[in-house]
Amino acid sequence: MMQIIITGGGGFLGQRLAKALLKSEEAFTELLLVDIVEPANPSADGRVKCLQLDLAQSGAAESLITQNTSVVFHLAAIVSSHAENDFDLGWKINLDVTRQLLEACRHTKPGIRFVFSSSLAVFGGDLPETVTDMTAVTPRSSYGAQKAMGELLVNDYARKGLVDGRVVRLPTICVRPGKPNLAASSFVSSIIREPLQGETAICPVSPELALWLSSPDTVIRNLIHAAKLEESEFGGWRTVNLPGIGVTVNQMLESLEKQTDAETLARVKFEPNEAINRIVSSWPGTIDNSRALALGFQVDKNFDVFIEQYRKQDLQQIV
Repeated sequence: MMQIIITGGGGFLGQRLAKALLKSEEAFTELLLVDIVEPANPSADGRVKCLQLDLAQSGAAESLITQNTSVVFHLAAIVSSHAENDFDLGWKINLDVTRQLLEACRHTKPGIRFVFSSSLAVFGGDLPETVTDMTAVTPRSSYGAQKAMGELLVNDYARKGLVDGRVVRLPTICVRPGKPNLAASSFVSSIIREPLQGETAICPVSPELALWLSSPDTVIRNLIHAAKLEESEFGGWRTVNLPGIGVTVNQMLESLEKQTDAETLARVKFEPNEAINRIVSSWPGTIDNSRALALGFQVDKNFDVFIEQYRKQDLQQIV
């Protein structure tokens, strides 16, 4: 029996990753979706199991990992603004749970492939013009610090052979369906999603702010690719900046108007929010994709495809 576990399996990425794995040619006998609220079953496929579990509870991680576990996609997290506002919860979920899962893998079945979803929020402050995989992490948020420490944990457990770890730093994902969440970057999707639904969207940052983005489909393909790569391909450092494209808020809105009309664009209103701007403006707007592309990860062509993807896959389900 080969089991794949997705923590955060009830979230947007967890659900989309589950659907992609079920459609793939990957060989597994069980796909276990785990979240603090019981995840929805995205398929009638009998291989899917859904589990409500608070991973922060004592013994939760140990009960999850078994001899059948082959791959863990650790997506569960307290997102950026939420982690900033609830300091204790952020460290408890984003760092402590990560170590507990690594310990469970170590003691139950050393060598489990452990895919840790990190974030470009590990970068901040005075950055070089172009960030690489080896740029020093200097986070300017608790969320970024928590993810940076999680990266170091995964790399050290991998160095010791306790897990087959691989860390992928996700760009900001756009366009996410649904409602805004507590992520500082939530507006990135809102300023496209809400206008397309005929609703007003608030942009809390400058039109000139540069963002590093990936579409949902590309992120999911890259997560699966990260799990399939051979350990030796990563070399001595298991952390990879997933490929993205750099666009400003203005360029995003120009693309929105090009694909719709001026009336749709007018639904975006600018209302500065310094707390959000302080977090997102500390993130890099340009990252060197070369190592990730050499490893076979994919990148979006341009921002137009982000809007096209959302309108085709998600907006039509609403309207």
